[in-house]
Amino acid sequence: MKKFVNDPKRFVPEMLQGIALANPDTLRYVPDYNLIMRADAPRDDKVSIVQGSGSGHEPAHVMVVGKGMLDAACPGDVFSAPPMDYVLETSKLLNTPKGVLHLINNYTGDRMAFDMGRELAEAEGVTIRTVVVDDDVAVKDSTYTVGRRGVAGNFFVIKAVGAASEQGADLDELVRIGDKVNSVTRTMGMALTSCTPPAKGSPLFELGEDEMEMGVGIHGEPGRRREKLADANAIVDELLEAVVTDLPYERGDNVALMINGLGGTPISELYILYGRAHQQLADRGITVGRNYVGEYCTSLDMAGVSLTLVKLDDELVSLFAAPAEIAIRTF
Repeated sequence: MKKFVNDPKRFVPEMLQGIALANPDTLRYVPDYNLIMRADAPRDDKVSIVQGSGSGHEPAHVMVVGKGMLDAACPGDVFSAPPMDYVLETSKLLNTPKGVLHLINNYTGDRMAFDMGRELAEAEGVTIRTVVVDDDVAVKDSTYTVGRRGVAGNFFVIKAVGAASEQGADLDELVRIGDKVNSVTRTMGMALTSCTPPAKGSPLFELGEDEMEMGVGIHGEPGRRREKLADANAIVDELLEAVVTDLPYERGDNVALMINGLGGTPISELYILYGRAHQQLADRGITVGRNYVGEYCTSLDMAGVSLTLVKLDDELVSLFAAPAEIAIRTF
Protein backbone atom coordinates (compact mmCIF):
# COMPACT_ATOMS: atom_id res chain seq x y z
CA MET A 1 0.00 0.00 0.00
CA LYS A 2 1.48 3.35 -1.07
CA LYS A 3 1.50 6.13 1.53
CA PHE A 4 2.99 9.60 1.93
CA VAL A 5 5.11 8.64 4.94
CA ASN A 6 8.68 9.30 6.04
CA ASP A 7 9.42 7.48 9.30
CA PRO A 8 6.18 5.80 10.53
CA LYS A 9 7.25 6.61 14.10
CA ARG A 10 7.19 10.30 13.18
CA PHE A 11 3.84 10.15 11.39
CA VAL A 12 1.82 11.88 14.12
CA PRO A 13 4.37 14.57 15.10
CA GLU A 14 4.93 15.51 11.46
CA MET A 15 1.16 15.75 10.91
CA LEU A 16 0.73 17.96 13.99
CA GLN A 17 3.60 20.20 12.96
CA GLY A 18 2.02 20.61 9.53
CA ILE A 19 -1.35 21.53 11.03
CA ALA A 20 0.26 24.19 13.23
CA LEU A 21 2.36 25.62 10.40
CA ALA A 22 -0.75 25.89 8.21
CA ASN A 23 -2.62 27.77 10.96
CA PRO A 24 0.05 29.98 12.58
CA ASP A 25 -2.34 32.65 13.87
CA THR A 26 -4.73 30.29 15.62
CA LEU A 27 -2.92 27.08 16.64
CA ARG A 28 0.21 26.11 18.53
CA TYR A 29 2.01 22.76 18.52
CA VAL A 30 3.70 21.63 21.74
CA PRO A 31 5.98 18.75 20.67
CA ASP A 32 6.97 17.77 24.21
CA TYR A 33 3.41 16.54 24.83
CA ASN A 34 2.23 15.88 21.25
CA LEU A 35 -0.30 18.64 21.78
CA ILE A 36 -2.24 20.97 19.48
CA MET A 37 -3.80 23.94 21.29
CA ARG A 38 -5.41 27.26 20.53
CA ALA A 39 -2.89 30.06 20.28
CA ASP A 40 -4.95 32.11 22.76
CA ALA A 41 -5.40 29.28 25.29
CA PRO A 42 -5.74 29.05 28.19
CA ARG A 43 -8.16 31.90 28.83
CA ASP A 44 -9.16 32.86 32.36
CA ASP A 45 -12.73 33.67 31.30
CA LYS A 46 -13.67 30.19 30.05
CA VAL A 47 -13.42 26.49 30.80
CA SER A 48 -10.74 24.78 28.72
CA ILE A 49 -12.07 21.85 26.69
CA VAL A 50 -9.63 19.03 25.97
CA GLN A 51 -10.12 15.83 24.02
CA GLY A 52 -7.64 13.10 23.24
CA SER A 53 -7.63 9.74 21.53
CA GLY A 54 -5.60 7.76 19.06
CA SER A 55 -4.64 9.51 15.84
CA GLY A 56 -5.94 8.32 12.48
CA HIS A 57 -9.43 9.80 12.87
CA GLU A 58 -8.69 13.24 11.47
CA PRO A 59 -10.19 15.77 11.45
CA ALA A 60 -11.08 14.40 14.90
CA HIS A 61 -9.69 15.70 17.13
CA VAL A 62 -6.61 17.76 16.31
CA MET A 63 -8.28 19.60 13.43
CA VAL A 64 -11.30 20.70 15.49
CA VAL A 65 -9.24 22.81 17.87
CA GLY A 66 -10.31 26.43 17.64
CA LYS A 67 -12.78 29.07 18.71
CA GLY A 68 -16.11 27.53 19.64
CA MET A 69 -14.70 24.00 19.63
CA LEU A 70 -11.77 22.38 21.48
CA ASP A 71 -9.11 24.37 23.30
CA ALA A 72 -6.62 21.53 22.88
CA ALA A 73 -6.29 18.00 21.55
CA CYS A 74 -3.93 15.46 23.07
CA PRO A 75 -3.50 12.61 20.54
CA GLY A 76 -1.69 9.33 20.85
CA ASP A 77 -0.11 7.37 18.04
CA VAL A 78 -2.33 5.95 15.31
CA PHE A 79 -5.17 4.02 16.98
CA SER A 80 -3.40 4.26 20.37
CA ALA A 81 -4.44 6.22 23.45
CA PRO A 82 -2.27 9.17 24.46
CA PRO A 83 0.22 8.48 27.27
CA MET A 84 -1.05 9.31 30.73
CA ASP A 85 1.70 11.88 31.29
CA TYR A 86 0.64 13.74 28.13
CA VAL A 87 -2.89 13.97 29.54
CA LEU A 88 -1.47 15.27 32.82
CA GLU A 89 0.70 17.93 31.20
CA THR A 90 -2.04 19.00 28.79
CA SER A 91 -4.48 19.42 31.68
CA LYS A 92 -1.96 21.51 33.62
CA LEU A 93 -1.05 23.63 30.61
CA LEU A 94 -4.73 24.32 29.82
CA ASN A 95 -5.78 24.96 33.43
CA THR A 96 -7.89 28.06 34.07
CA PRO A 97 -9.74 29.43 37.12
CA LYS A 98 -12.92 27.96 35.60
CA GLY A 99 -11.40 24.49 35.23
CA VAL A 100 -10.87 21.92 32.49
CA LEU A 101 -13.39 19.63 30.77
CA HIS A 102 -12.15 16.30 29.43
CA LEU A 103 -14.09 14.75 26.54
CA ILE A 104 -13.38 11.04 26.09
CA ASN A 105 -14.60 8.58 23.49
CA ASN A 106 -15.52 5.32 25.20
CA TYR A 107 -12.43 3.20 24.55
CA THR A 108 -10.67 1.37 27.35
CA GLY A 109 -7.22 2.80 26.62
CA ASP A 110 -8.47 6.38 26.34
CA ARG A 111 -10.43 6.12 29.56
CA MET A 112 -7.51 4.66 31.47
CA ALA A 113 -5.10 7.33 30.21
CA PHE A 114 -7.47 10.17 30.99
CA ASP A 115 -8.55 8.78 34.36
CA MET A 116 -4.94 8.49 35.52
CA GLY A 117 -3.96 11.84 34.04
CA ARG A 118 -6.95 13.51 35.67
CA GLU A 119 -6.17 12.08 39.10
CA LEU A 120 -2.59 13.32 38.92
CA ALA A 121 -3.65 16.76 37.65
CA GLU A 122 -6.28 17.08 40.37
CA ALA A 123 -3.60 16.28 42.95
CA GLU A 124 -1.77 19.35 41.62
CA GLY A 125 -4.83 21.57 41.98
CA VAL A 126 -6.48 21.35 38.56
CA THR A 127 -10.29 21.15 38.63
CA ILE A 128 -11.45 18.64 36.00
CA ARG A 129 -14.78 17.14 34.98
CA THR A 130 -15.36 14.48 32.32
CA VAL A 131 -17.92 13.67 29.64
CA VAL A 132 -17.77 10.24 27.98
CA VAL A 133 -19.11 9.80 24.44
CA ASP A 134 -20.65 6.41 23.53
CA ASP A 135 -22.94 6.95 20.55
CA ASP A 136 -22.27 3.77 18.51
CA VAL A 137 -25.31 1.48 18.38
CA ALA A 138 -23.56 -1.30 16.44
CA VAL A 139 -22.22 -3.39 19.32
CA LYS A 140 -22.20 -3.25 23.11
CA ASP A 141 -18.66 -4.54 23.68
CA SER A 142 -15.80 -4.69 21.18
CA THR A 143 -12.06 -5.11 20.81
CA TYR A 144 -11.30 -1.77 22.48
CA THR A 145 -14.34 -1.13 24.68
CA VAL A 146 -16.56 -2.21 27.48
CA GLY A 147 -19.90 -0.72 26.50
CA ARG A 148 -20.70 1.25 23.39
CA ARG A 149 -17.98 2.93 21.37
CA GLY A 150 -17.58 6.66 20.94
CA VAL A 151 -17.52 7.55 17.25
CA ALA A 152 -18.70 10.45 15.04
CA GLY A 153 -21.19 11.68 17.63
CA ASN A 154 -18.23 13.21 19.46
CA PHE A 155 -18.37 16.08 16.96
CA PHE A 156 -21.75 17.18 18.29
CA VAL A 157 -20.62 17.02 21.90
CA ILE A 158 -17.56 19.13 21.03
CA LYS A 159 -19.69 21.63 19.11
CA ALA A 160 -22.22 22.09 21.90
CA VAL A 161 -19.83 22.37 24.84
CA GLY A 162 -17.43 24.48 22.77
CA ALA A 163 -20.15 26.98 22.00
CA ALA A 164 -21.38 27.04 25.59
CA SER A 165 -17.86 27.55 26.90
CA GLU A 166 -17.39 30.58 24.64
CA GLN A 167 -20.63 31.95 26.12
CA GLY A 168 -19.24 31.64 29.65
CA ALA A 169 -20.86 28.42 30.88
CA ASP A 170 -19.28 26.94 33.99
CA LEU A 171 -17.93 23.41 34.35
CA ASP A 172 -21.12 21.90 35.78
CA GLU A 173 -23.19 23.40 32.98
CA LEU A 174 -20.82 22.04 30.34
CA VAL A 175 -21.05 18.55 31.81
CA ARG A 176 -24.85 18.81 31.71
CA ILE A 177 -24.78 19.89 28.07
CA GLY A 178 -22.23 17.27 27.03
CA ASP A 179 -24.16 14.46 28.71
CA LYS A 180 -27.39 15.74 27.18
CA VAL A 181 -25.99 15.71 23.64
CA ASN A 182 -24.53 12.23 24.11
CA SER A 183 -27.87 10.95 25.41
CA VAL A 184 -29.75 11.96 22.24
CA THR A 185 -27.04 11.00 19.71
CA ARG A 186 -26.78 7.66 17.92
CA THR A 187 -24.40 6.45 15.19
CA MET A 188 -23.73 3.36 13.12
CA GLY A 189 -21.03 2.82 10.51
CA MET A 190 -20.10 0.38 7.78
CA ALA A 191 -17.06 -0.34 5.64
CA LEU A 192 -16.40 -1.38 2.06
CA THR A 193 -12.65 -1.76 2.72
CA SER A 194 -10.23 -1.94 5.61
CA CYS A 195 -7.77 0.80 6.53
CA THR A 196 -3.97 0.72 6.44
CA PRO A 197 -2.04 2.07 9.46
CA PRO A 198 1.28 3.67 8.40
CA ALA A 199 3.38 1.51 10.72
CA LYS A 200 1.76 -1.71 9.46
CA GLY A 201 1.72 -0.97 5.75
CA SER A 202 -1.04 -3.47 5.04
CA PRO A 203 -4.81 -3.59 5.68
CA LEU A 204 -6.01 -4.41 9.19
CA PHE A 205 -8.51 -6.91 7.81
CA GLU A 206 -9.63 -8.27 4.46
CA LEU A 207 -12.98 -7.76 2.78
CA GLY A 208 -13.88 -9.51 -0.44
CA GLU A 209 -14.89 -7.48 -3.49
CA ASP A 210 -18.50 -8.50 -2.89
CA GLU A 211 -18.49 -8.01 0.91
CA MET A 212 -19.16 -5.19 3.37
CA GLU A 213 -18.83 -4.92 7.16
CA MET A 214 -21.93 -3.52 8.88
CA GLY A 215 -21.30 -1.85 12.23
CA VAL A 216 -17.53 -1.55 11.80
CA GLY A 217 -15.58 0.43 14.40
CA ILE A 218 -13.28 3.34 13.65
CA HIS A 219 -10.22 1.21 14.48
CA GLY A 220 -11.35 -1.57 12.15
CA GLU A 221 -13.07 -3.50 14.94
CA PRO A 222 -15.60 -6.09 13.77
CA GLY A 223 -19.17 -4.92 13.47
CA ARG A 224 -22.50 -6.68 13.70
CA ARG A 225 -21.98 -8.88 10.68
CA ARG A 226 -20.31 -9.24 7.31
CA GLU A 227 -22.75 -9.13 4.40
CA LYS A 228 -22.89 -9.29 0.64
CA LEU A 229 -22.33 -5.87 -0.92
CA ALA A 230 -25.60 -3.96 -1.40
CA ASP A 231 -26.48 -0.78 -3.26
CA ALA A 232 -26.34 2.67 -1.66
CA ASN A 233 -30.04 2.84 -0.81
CA ALA A 234 -30.04 -0.54 0.92
CA ILE A 235 -26.96 0.42 2.95
CA VAL A 236 -28.57 3.65 4.15
CA ASP A 237 -31.80 1.86 4.98
CA GLU A 238 -29.98 -0.66 7.17
CA LEU A 239 -27.93 1.98 8.97
CA LEU A 240 -30.92 4.24 9.46
CA GLU A 241 -33.15 1.48 10.82
CA ALA A 242 -30.53 0.57 13.42
CA VAL A 243 -30.03 4.18 14.49
CA VAL A 244 -33.66 5.36 14.44
CA THR A 245 -34.99 2.45 16.46
CA ASP A 246 -32.31 2.66 19.14
CA LEU A 247 -33.22 5.96 20.86
CA PRO A 248 -35.87 5.80 19.35
CA TYR A 249 -36.37 8.79 17.06
CA GLU A 250 -40.07 9.30 16.34
CA ARG A 251 -42.51 11.10 14.07
CA GLY A 252 -42.44 14.82 14.82
CA ASP A 253 -38.81 14.86 15.96
CA ASN A 254 -36.38 17.47 14.68
CA VAL A 255 -32.89 16.03 14.14
CA ALA A 256 -29.38 16.75 12.98
CA LEU A 257 -28.29 14.24 10.33
CA MET A 258 -24.62 13.52 9.68
CA ILE A 259 -23.27 11.41 6.84
CA ASN A 260 -19.62 10.97 7.79
CA GLY A 261 -17.00 9.57 5.44
CA LEU A 262 -14.49 7.22 7.03
CA GLY A 263 -11.52 8.48 5.02
CA GLY A 264 -11.71 6.84 1.60
CA THR A 265 -15.22 7.63 0.37
CA PRO A 266 -15.68 10.29 -2.34
CA ILE A 267 -17.83 13.26 -1.33
CA SER A 268 -20.07 12.56 -4.34
CA GLU A 269 -20.98 9.18 -2.87
CA LEU A 270 -21.61 10.72 0.56
CA TYR A 271 -24.22 13.02 -1.00
CA ILE A 272 -25.93 10.04 -2.66
CA LEU A 273 -26.17 8.45 0.78
CA TYR A 274 -27.35 11.70 2.35
CA GLY A 275 -30.15 12.10 -0.18
CA ARG A 276 -31.54 8.66 0.64
CA ALA A 277 -31.26 9.20 4.40
CA HIS A 278 -32.97 12.60 4.22
CA GLN A 279 -35.86 11.19 2.19
CA GLN A 280 -36.28 8.16 4.43
CA LEU A 281 -36.43 10.38 7.51
CA ALA A 282 -39.04 12.57 5.81
CA ASP A 283 -41.10 9.46 5.07
CA ARG A 284 -40.97 8.64 8.80
CA GLY A 285 -42.19 12.13 9.70
CA ILE A 286 -38.79 13.18 11.08
CA THR A 287 -37.52 16.64 10.13
CA VAL A 288 -33.84 17.22 9.32
CA GLY A 289 -33.20 20.58 10.98
CA ARG A 290 -29.43 20.54 10.53
CA ASN A 291 -27.28 18.50 8.16
CA TYR A 292 -23.60 17.59 7.98
CA VAL A 293 -21.96 15.80 5.03
CA GLY A 294 -18.23 15.19 4.86
CA GLU A 295 -15.40 13.78 6.94
CA TYR A 296 -15.70 14.41 10.68
CA CYS A 297 -14.34 11.25 12.31
CA THR A 298 -12.41 8.92 10.01
CA SER A 299 -10.47 5.67 10.08
CA LEU A 300 -7.41 6.61 8.02
CA ASP A 301 -8.19 5.59 4.42
CA MET A 302 -11.17 3.29 5.05
CA ALA A 303 -13.83 3.33 2.34
CA GLY A 304 -16.93 3.51 4.45
CA VAL A 305 -19.50 5.74 6.07
CA SER A 306 -21.29 6.34 9.32
CA LEU A 307 -24.75 7.80 9.89
CA THR A 308 -25.47 9.89 12.97
CA LEU A 309 -28.70 11.38 14.29
CA VAL A 310 -29.07 13.92 17.10
CA LYS A 311 -32.49 14.77 18.51
CA LEU A 312 -32.70 18.56 18.58
CA ASP A 313 -34.38 21.04 20.88
CA ASP A 314 -34.12 24.82 21.03
CA GLU A 315 -31.01 24.72 23.23
CA LEU A 316 -29.09 22.38 20.92
CA VAL A 317 -30.17 24.20 17.76
CA SER A 318 -28.74 27.41 19.21
CA LEU A 319 -25.47 25.79 20.29
CA PHE A 320 -24.96 23.99 16.98
CA ALA A 321 -25.59 27.26 15.10
CA ALA A 322 -23.00 29.21 17.12
CA PRO A 323 -19.88 30.31 15.20
CA ALA A 324 -16.75 28.17 15.22
CA GLU A 325 -13.29 28.59 13.70
CA ILE A 326 -11.15 25.50 13.14
CA ALA A 327 -8.35 24.22 10.95
CA ILE A 328 -10.76 22.75 8.38
CA ARG A 329 -10.94 25.80 6.17
CA THR A 330 -13.89 27.11 4.24
CA PHE A 331 -13.81 29.55 1.34
